[in-house]
Amino acid sequence: QVQLVESGGGLVQAAGSLRLSCTASGLTFNNYIMGWFRQAPGKEREFVASITWAAERTYGVDSVKGRFTISRDNTKNTIDLQMNSLKPEDTAVYYCAAARSWRYRGPEFYNYWGQGTQVTVSS
Repeated sequence: QVQLVESGGGLVQAAGSLRLSCTASGLTFNNYIMGWFRQAPGKEREFVASITWAAERTYGVDSVKGRFTISRDNTKNTIDLQMNSLKPEDTAVYYCAAARSWRYRGPEFYNYWGQGTQVTVSS
């Protein structure tokens, strides 16, 4: 079965950095657009960033542009999210997701999800 496993979350002070990783198994990895979403308490799950099949293109929500970088390694079936200049409003559970569709922004386009990893940014 398909599994997406995130790692790398934790507690960090504002302006600090974290690197999230996601390892996928049970799917043909390079057939999927991969993305990161996040969900803060009491809020809807929101799109953070995505990367196309062979990393031709990356997309990010405006609030993380210039701070977060998404990357993938198709030889290892992994994606990463390098998060710099973290802010308290980045605090959320971060989810890795895989989309068979070419559409990337809405959670409804993603077929598989990880269990999430908590990121907490203190002020």
